[in-house]
Amino acid sequence: MKQVAVIILNWNGAKLLQRYLPTVIAGTDAAIADVIVADNGSTDDSLQVLHEEFPDVKVLQFDKNYGFAGGYNRAIEDTMYPYTVLLNSDVRTPHGWLNPLLDYMETHPEVGAEMPKLLQDRDDGKEMFEYAGAAGGYIDCHGYPYCRGRIFEYVENDHGQYDDGPKSVFWATGACLMVRSRLYQDVGGLDSDFFAHMEEIDLCWRIRLAGNDLMMVPSSHVYHYGGGSLPQGNPKKTYLNFRNNLLLLHKNVPQSDGKRLLFIRRLMDTLAFGMALGKFHFRDAWAIVRAHRDFRKMRKNYTSQPTVNLLKQLHEERVNIITAHYLHGVKRFTQLKIK
Repeated sequence: MKQVAVIILNWNGAKLLQRYLPTVIAGTDAAIADVIVADNGSTDDSLQVLHEEFPDVKVLQFDKNYGFAGGYNRAIEDTMYPYTVLLNSDVRTPHGWLNPLLDYMETHPEVGAEMPKLLQDRDDGKEMFEYAGAAGGYIDCHGYPYCRGRIFEYVENDHGQYDDGPKSVFWATGACLMVRSRLYQDVGGLDSDFFAHMEEIDLCWRIRLAGNDLMMVPSSHVYHYGGGSLPQGNPKKTYLNFRNNLLLLHKNVPQSDGKRLLFIRRLMDTLAFGMALGKFHFRDAWAIVRAHRDFRKMRKNYTSQPTVNLLKQLHEERVNIITAHYLHGVKRFTQLKIK
């Protein structure tokens, strides 16, 4: 068995496979990794494309769409290489992208998961960070994710400002996430109740709670198209982001701190609901209402919380990104003056 399984989860993404899978095959060192496509019950011609155009690629075929979380849980259980890379189907990989990630994992046993630098896949040659993870993810004191290289909708150009060696981060992007496979299973894998969105932050939180570090390794980079499966602005994405963010906090913050935090988030989400109405985005407003309704039902499934609040341990997590961005005009990570 090789050391790494590079697993691409596919659902009705035949065109994305035709566009991006050749780059993954060409860019991945075949001596250390197998490229595997896990098909999540596609109803388009994905399986035909794989059979005819990529006959040497291993394929796992599932009977239905289990979502991002459920699909990867099944794929990793079926493969169990020492390391697994969860790679989105809309990611282009340059030659040698995987080697620095494997080298760092092999020499740093305290690291449970890591990511490369995530850049936008663009035709104009401009190097810009990609929204889904940029140069490594954090989460602020109220549970809002942000990144080195991306604060809310503001995304920076990459000119090497975050190439200061491997950097410890709170969460790594699910677009390209390398994890120790046994650790992945030991902490419970991705939470299938999330279905999609923020499930990688939840996983990374549990990896940290288990005593492991997470890193961004800038000597590796990949290019992410983004929104290939569910585009930005889709009400379903709004619903999943709001609901899953509430579940994320309920699960991973001690109950004593979580009650206060979730009360604050309800107030903030009420403001978001009002803003959506003010912009006549009625479907988004309804998505926020449904997110809170379903969170109240789903939180009963999680009856134990940790005793440690990681949001109080790291400086990056004590930031109030809402105040920094909307009151002080912070648009770049470097403006936060985090050392």
